[in-house]
Amino acid sequence: MIDARAARNDPDEFRRRLARKGAAEAFDAWLAADERWRGLVPRVDDLRARTKLKGKPTPEQLEEMRGVKEELQAAEQELAAAEEARDAALAQVPNPPDDSAPDGFDEDDAEELRRIGEPGPESKEHTEIGRFDMERAARLSGSRFGYLLGDTALVAMALYRYALDTAVKHGHTPMLPPVLVREEAMYGTGFFPTERSNIYGISSDDLYLTGTSEVALAGLHMGEILEADELPLRYTAFSTNFRREAGAAGKDTRGMFRVHQFNKVELFVFCEPGAATDEHERLVGIEEEILRGLGVPYRVVNVAAGDLGAPAVKKYDIEGWFPAQQRYRELTSASNTTDFQARRLGIRYRAGKDLEPVNTLNGTATTDRSLLAILENFGGDVPDVLWAYGAPERIRA
Repeated sequence: MIDARAARNDPDEFRRRLARKGAAEAFDAWLAADERWRGLVPRVDDLRARTKLKGKPTPEQLEEMRGVKEELQAAEQELAAAEEARDAALAQVPNPPDDSAPDGFDEDDAEELRRIGEPGPESKEHTEIGRFDMERAARLSGSRFGYLLGDTALVAMALYRYALDTAVKHGHTPMLPPVLVREEAMYGTGFFPTERSNIYGISSDDLYLTGTSEVALAGLHMGEILEADELPLRYTAFSTNFRREAGAAGKDTRGMFRVHQFNKVELFVFCEPGAATDEHERLVGIEEEILRGLGVPYRVVNVAAGDLGAPAVKKYDIEGWFPAQQRYRELTSASNTTDFQARRLGIRYRAGKDLEPVNTLNGTATTDRSLLAILENFGGDVPDVLWAYGAPERIRA
């Protein structure tokens, strides 16, 4: 969540920045709800003070006290309702974007920063090169699921381990996290309430399947106080992830590009606020190192403010070249979420005598999409960096 005190002190600046995410109205709704709540607090405090009498009360004072208590009860109920409305409004306010994020609201508004590698000519689509079974998966699970078989599965497993090893080399502690989490973790990371439609829920257990291990990694230190000298804390995780892909009807229906279940190696950092910008660039550097090792042509873009999502103030996407589509498509991302998630999750660190929210950042080391890019760019040949991890030199369909 945003820093409420800072927002009250400089509402015009917050409104200006949030307008770039299309969230100025949500911010104003919170300001109004917050003002109403703050206006009720002195009245409740005064009524509470009037219920405290020194010495033995007179009959007149007891009668007056009964009236004050009735008034206080009604005022406290009004205050509780106002507080609930304020908190609900605050949950709708995203993290204000950094001014270095370009204006705009969709992927076409992103700013291209650099290109690495030469885009190749049109090729076969990945399902024509690797071994996938979408038809049997559809009978088993429905649309947007698929089997990976044979050499294709071996290359995928090698890809995950290569990405994990690269992250570990850069000081990230590896883990295998839970993929079922409670609602407070989804809320704390900013996926609720805005992304709820994309999340699979298990209502009988009040648990949710995560769409990224970012949720579990952020929740690792939920409610904790960290020491400044142990920061930054850097993690990496492999997990299977689940997304409804709500609103994706008719998009990327061919092949394995947009599916409900996929695997991913995630990067995550807890750090002091002053280190967040450097950590952001460092995460992008790791992602680029992985893609350079694979040899997939890619470009890095600075995502537009209105396309950032609720938690991020700035995000870099790395888009790989897909010859069958003759276009760049997102392979990885790296987001600076400043203290937005930490405030929601209650993660602080000791800054001298004070306790302050940490900053959090997340990035994608690799996903199944990188496998698809390998297939389309190299026609079944496997990058030699993956051979040591059990991948064949060439995929047999």
